[in-house]
Amino acid sequence: MDRKAMLAAVKDDAAYFDVIIVGGGATGLGTAVDSASRGYKTLLLEQVDFSKGTSSRSTKLVHGGVRYLQQGNVSLVLEALKERGLLIQNAPHLVRNQAFIVPNYEWWGGPFYGVGLKVYDMLAGKLGLGPSKILSREETLKQIPTLEPEGLRGGVIYYDGQFDDSRLAVNLAQTAYEHGGIMLNYMKVTGLLKANNMVQGVKVRDELTGEEIEVNGRVVVNATGAFTDGLLKMDNPEAKPIVSPSQGVHVILDKSFLPGDSAVMVPQTDDGRVLFAVPWHDYVVVGTTDTPIDKPVLEPRAMEEEIEFILTHAARYLTKDPERSDVKSVFAGLRPLVKAGEGTNTAALSRDHTLLISESGLITITGGKWTTYRKMGQDVVDNAATVAGLEEKKCITENMRIHGWLKNTDKTDPLYHYGSELSSVKKLAKEDPELAELIHPNLPYIKAEVVWGARKEMAMTVEDVLSRRTRALLLDARASIEMAPEVARLLAKEHGYDKKWEKQQVEEYTKLAEGYLLV
Repeated sequence: MDRKAMLAAVKDDAAYFDVIIVGGGATGLGTAVDSASRGYKTLLLEQVDFSKGTSSRSTKLVHGGVRYLQQGNVSLVLEALKERGLLIQNAPHLVRNQAFIVPNYEWWGGPFYGVGLKVYDMLAGKLGLGPSKILSREETLKQIPTLEPEGLRGGVIYYDGQFDDSRLAVNLAQTAYEHGGIMLNYMKVTGLLKANNMVQGVKVRDELTGEEIEVNGRVVVNATGAFTDGLLKMDNPEAKPIVSPSQGVHVILDKSFLPGDSAVMVPQTDDGRVLFAVPWHDYVVVGTTDTPIDKPVLEPRAMEEEIEFILTHAARYLTKDPERSDVKSVFAGLRPLVKAGEGTNTAALSRDHTLLISESGLITITGGKWTTYRKMGQDVVDNAATVAGLEEKKCITENMRIHGWLKNTDKTDPLYHYGSELSSVKKLAKEDPELAELIHPNLPYIKAEVVWGARKEMAMTVEDVLSRRTRALLLDARASIEMAPEVARLLAKEHGYDKKWEKQQVEEYTKLAEGYLLV
């Protein structure tokens, strides 16, 4: 993906798009892949970087949603289980089968979750990942030796999917690009163009240069997640807010807290949410919280009570009690939950997606979750084609391989998530031995990944590389700060920037990353 070339194509006086998508998170990217693969002329605009918001800050799960089953939302679970199965087929280099253990500390827990998870298996049908079963106390501790043994009666094992969210986002952008889509990061939509009260395009500012342009299109899609209401107000200043943003926080711990390959799922915490402890890239992701917030921000911060909540609950279920000093990184993401009355408990709001068509023809898609991104994209494009009067074309994404598709990846290889491009990244490192060097001794990333990110994945800043092209910021925030000067040097060399840019990038990144540290 070449940002300069794509930007030039957008600035062309003759440029006119069938579908303009605002927002480069899971939903916007899924919509772009669907639209471009149907042959519609597609443009996606993201104000910062692909998946900068919620979509790079998830619990890293591709799942049907056991707790939605508990809530009786069978249709959402059915849809999510189908999409989970398709995603494992379409992006096997990034999505893997993950065993989960539900520990049982009460006499009724085993049978209750045993039956519930059998229903989960049944709903998955042919796309199931493995049968759930009830485990004895000994079998449960064998799977997770660091589980609190006191009062433990046994457990239930079931299977779901686990993935790398921002790497999938990059691959989706590449997939849309391969089908003719124009995918631009650092392009902020500042207004809507209208004729006869109908939306016919967008005003955009290039955040890297400050240049402002206008782009015309037959239909505009609002896929801005937690920022949905802002674009709705651009369309209609009287529009009532439809999103009730909720903050989810996760902490990253050392692998010693959860050795082995199994994850833990605690079905009922004090605030009614599920708590997960999941192995990820040789670390452990623990979360999540569900805290209503007033206003969405680009860089949400974990609140003190959320951090305490996670550490307290983790200590209840693990023999090794995590302290603040054990936390490698803490990150927060915002869920764009659709408002339901005046209630304040966002844990009870549905994760179903909502699609609205304004009187001006603006299409808004919000809610949902990573697992169902493809189906959301399909629904949006079906409606967009109708609104814009586009030639009807069938959706082809159900069995479409995502960029980087590789069936049998060696998950012990630190570069496995590049899939079919793994050999190309290794070739870079072979051609220039300096690029084969680790950037930091505590993390598996090599210098070639910075160069690859700049050349092939539109990584424009140090944060793009350390937060989303690699996952250094999320895995070890302190180590990532120490990596920043070298990453800035390599990026400056690739993009032709000077020492002043390098210095500014390091300063900006350090300030941002310090917010991921607890001590």
